[in-house]
Amino acid sequence: MSLSHETSKTYIQDMPKAELHIHIEGSLEPELMFALAERNRVALRYASMEEVRRAYDFSDLQSFLDVYYEATQVLLHEQDFYDLTRAYLRKAAAQNVRRAEVFFDPQAHTGRGVSFETVIMGIRRAMLDAERQLGISSALILCFLRHLSAEEAKVTLHCSLPYREWIVGVGLDSSEVGNPPEEFKAVFDEARAHGLLTVAHAGEEGPPEYIWQALDDLKVSRIDHGVRCVEDPKLVERLREEQIPL
Repeated sequence: MSLSHETSKTYIQDMPKAELHIHIEGSLEPELMFALAERNRVALRYASMEEVRRAYDFSDLQSFLDVYYEATQVLLHEQDFYDLTRAYLRKAAAQNVRRAEVFFDPQAHTGRGVSFETVIMGIRRAMLDAERQLGISSALILCFLRHLSAEEAKVTLHCSLPYREWIVGVGLDSSEVGNPPEEFKAVFDEARAHGLLTVAHAGEEGPPEYIWQALDDLKVSRIDHGVRCVEDPKLVERLREEQIPL
C-alpha cells in the first residue's frame, strides 16, 4: 500500500536528517533581508519582498548568483551574521535536521570591507547557541570564490587560520564556467597541510573535466553538484569505485 501524501510528508518531517549542502548566505530569506537592510540603512535594488521572491525564479547559475551577491550587501555586522545563521538553524531544527555542514563565503564580505572576524564570530556564536538550545550540531566549510584569483583565495585561507578549530574544510564555489578547479591546486594543497578536508563545486555548469580536476588536483572527498558526470562514463565509474558522494 502506498503512503498518502500527508503520511509521506510527516514521515520525512520526522526523519532525522543531515544537511550537507547549505550556503549560509543563500539561506537569507526576503523578510530578514529587508529587516537587515532597514537596520543597516542599506538600499536594495528590490522594491518589495515579492520582487525578491520573483528574482529567485532564476534560469541559470549566474542569475542566482546575481541575487545572492545583492543579498549579501545587508550583512555588515557580527549580529547580522548571527541573525542569518540563527534563522537557518532554527528552520533546519524544526525540520529535524540534526547535523548541518554549512558553507560560508568570507570573500563576499571582506571585499566589501567587512572583516573575516566579524563574519565568523557571528556565525560561530549562532551555531553554539543553536546546539545548546535546539540540539542541532553544525560545522563550517570555508568556500573560495572561484571567479576571484587563487592568490586572493590564499589570503582568505591565511585569515582563517586563527579560527582553524572552527572550520572543518574548504570548498570552491561561485561562477563555474571558465574558472577550472586546477587553478586552485596550491591553496587546496596548503589547506590540506593544515588538516582541512576539501570539497568543491564541479560539474554543475562546468564540464566533466572540472570534476576530474577536483578529484586529481584538489583531492576532494566530495563533489558538490557534479550532475554533468553522466556525460563521461569513465568518470561515473571512478566516482562509483572511489565512493565519492555528489
